[in-house]
Amino acid sequence: MSTNIHRQDSPSLPPQLDEGYWSALLSEGEGAEVSPLAAANDDAVDYADAPYHSNGHLTTGTMTDADWVEMQRIMDNDEVVELPVVGYNRGGLLVEWRSLHGFVPASQLTEFPVTANSIVRRRALISWIGQRLKLRVIELNAEQNRLILSERAAHVQPGERAQILHRLQPGDCVSGSITNLCDFGAFVDLGGLEGLIHISELSWGRVGHPSDMLQRGQIVNVYVLDVDRDAGRVALSIKRLHPDPWKTVSERYQVGEIVQGVITNVVDFGAFACIEEGLEGLIHVSELAEGHFLHPRNVVSEGQYVEARILSIDSQARRLGLSLRPSQ
Repeated sequence: MSTNIHRQDSPSLPPQLDEGYWSALLSEGEGAEVSPLAAANDDAVDYADAPYHSNGHLTTGTMTDADWVEMQRIMDNDEVVELPVVGYNRGGLLVEWRSLHGFVPASQLTEFPVTANSIVRRRALISWIGQRLKLRVIELNAEQNRLILSERAAHVQPGERAQILHRLQPGDCVSGSITNLCDFGAFVDLGGLEGLIHISELSWGRVGHPSDMLQRGQIVNVYVLDVDRDAGRVALSIKRLHPDPWKTVSERYQVGEIVQGVITNVVDFGAFACIEEGLEGLIHVSELAEGHFLHPRNVVSEGQYVEARILSIDSQARRLGLSLRPSQ
């Protein structure tokens, strides 16, 4: 996939994301020690520690420094290697190269079925055992015995991933294909190089899970937040392609105005209602209805459409006060 880049005019770019951002973001997956690419899989586990299944046996010899050095050279030269699939775990395939054990996340397979059905996924993984795959190294850490490879990356021209990484700049707008969805975000193939959209960057509004608005294989336009060339990481956003609705909320709405909305969440102290994408207001329990009731759920339910009166607008705090009670 070619990557078309254009830059979006913006009065101020978001601050560059430091390593703390990435560490916190990735720790929301299966664990901070899991590879970013392995953690992207819904069922991912650390390939180095996880049980595996295979028709044969993984080599049990000691991994040698010389093999790590040679694999580093292969990665630096962006070479393609052809390796046998010797097993699998819930997150992907296990491969061998000399004394090294490698892992290919399911999201990095070109023809992996787009389904959450665990039985279908397992059967697909089993079918690869005994085959040989053309792969590129996308992550290597000898100290952690970590070798991550990709079949997707092997389908691009040598050096193309590095060129994309070099060309990308914060503020760019690019397109890519969704390769994987997990609790903390979505991964996007930018042409053999993956970028990550954190769940907080999907929409200005509330998103329960990335699968609520995206699906694997979908082509999306994204905004580049940050590029870490040393680590090969790209932080992306979808919501930044659209204006922040809170910046103009005071210009478009007035206190006392009646608006239509849909209940998005009901809690002990009230209910939240969305009046437009990215704009949610709180209906405090005291503003839900006249009289006494046991719980806000006795008055409203999620998905219900309501007409509410605006009580207060605080654009800086991103707070909107609403009421269902008639004005006095």
